[in-house]
Amino acid sequence: MIKTGIVGATGYTGSELVRLLYNHPEVDIQIITSESRKGELFSDVHPHFQGLADHELQPAYKVLDAGLDAVFLALPHGVSMEYVEKYAGADFRVIDLSGDFRLSTPNVYESWYSKKHSYPQGFEKAVYGLPELHREEIRNSRLVANPGCYPTSAILGLAPLVKANIVIPGEIVIDSKSGVTGAGVKAKPTTHYSNVSDNFKAYGLKRHRHTVEIEEQLSGLSSDGPMTVQFTPHLLPVDRGILSTIYSRPREGVTKNQLLSLYSEFYDGHPFVRIRKEPPALKDVRGSNFCDLYITYDERTNRIITLSVIDNLVKGAAGQAMQNMNLMFGLEEEVGFTALPLNP
Repeated sequence: MIKTGIVGATGYTGSELVRLLYNHPEVDIQIITSESRKGELFSDVHPHFQGLADHELQPAYKVLDAGLDAVFLALPHGVSMEYVEKYAGADFRVIDLSGDFRLSTPNVYESWYSKKHSYPQGFEKAVYGLPELHREEIRNSRLVANPGCYPTSAILGLAPLVKANIVIPGEIVIDSKSGVTGAGVKAKPTTHYSNVSDNFKAYGLKRHRHTVEIEEQLSGLSSDGPMTVQFTPHLLPVDRGILSTIYSRPREGVTKNQLLSLYSEFYDGHPFVRIRKEPPALKDVRGSNFCDLYITYDERTNRIITLSVIDNLVKGAAGQAMQNMNLMFGLEEEVGFTALPLNP
């Protein structure tokens, strides 16, 4: 059994990690931590786990003495880096779900997150945890930087086109919509019910921090050098899910069948990417680790249109983290993913 710990259990991501790991046949959840709720039961914080996961919440320092194999950091940006440094000499592997080690350098991080990075050495060890691009590196890593939810949908939607050098750099527009759980569990004015219900809004225009994450990963696939994208996120009045509509311009005319062949070949052997025959909806992936892609070409406007749909809490966070754990411990990627999409 893989002995695991979850640091930061009171948020949506920590809760989703427990839900997924609970059903994993090779995992034993040894410890769940919370600084603000230590001493309480995990099921007191998340009552739907009553009788299933009644772990007493521990302070995070106890992770070091728990004899663990893997630790998930479900902590905010700017906080995870402190724990990665504390755990640097430990025997267990770390999967960090924050943005603290997703980018290429501390300088890039500080430019986009407006925060001094306290553990720059971690960038030398971290592997970007998108299995569809970095499967072999993830297998051998001791620190995986789990991707952001928006970048997961955008990168998976664009990777085949960029790798094949089909699209014109600088002509990519990513229009993404997310449910409110993407903003975290803490209440904010923008996520209050009265501001979300019957409402729809864009935010983070021009400089959302996920923009550079998308650009860096796509640049690694491109033979044209650095990629620039126009990324705009929107807040949907739903609880979970991301739908990204991506527009790109091909270097020359293509057909839908050519695009389908390209995507099918690129994602052959990747169990959680499904190429759909019809445009997917949020409920087609709800509660699952799937990324559903739909690809077509508009001859009239000479644009490729890609739809990419994920559950932001699963493939966009906890599910991808468990997928990475499977790779790190030599398991098949699908192990433990027992839930089918919940629709309706």
